[in-house]
Amino acid sequence: QVQLVESGGGLVQPGGSLRLSCAASGFTLDYYAIGWFRQAPGKEREGVSCISSTDGSTYYADSVKGRFTISRDNAKNTVYLQMNSLKPEDTAVYYCATNYYSDYDPRDPWADFGDWGQGTQVTVSS
Repeated sequence: QVQLVESGGGLVQPGGSLRLSCAASGFTLDYYAIGWFRQAPGKEREGVSCISSTDGSTYYADSVKGRFTISRDNAKNTVYLQMNSLKPEDTAVYYCATNYYSDYDPRDPWADFGDWGQGTQVTVSS
């Protein structure tokens, strides 16, 4: 069974850090670009970051640039999202997804994502 499972979410104070994991089962992540997305209550889902499978190039939404870091460990079949300097506006359910291709489209980095995990809740609050 092909599955993506996110973990690592939780409640953190503003300025804190969390590391999210996206583990794949039933297939290998090696061949796909992977993206992280989030959806806050009452808002549309938005792209956060994505990483290529060919050269490891990365892309970040402006709202998280300099605070979040995406990485992949193909040996563990897992992609990570390190989130530092968290803000209340980062509160959302975070999802990972596989791209249909090995590289994301630099002209439209959030396009062509298909299989999704179930999400993990991140709450930033004092």
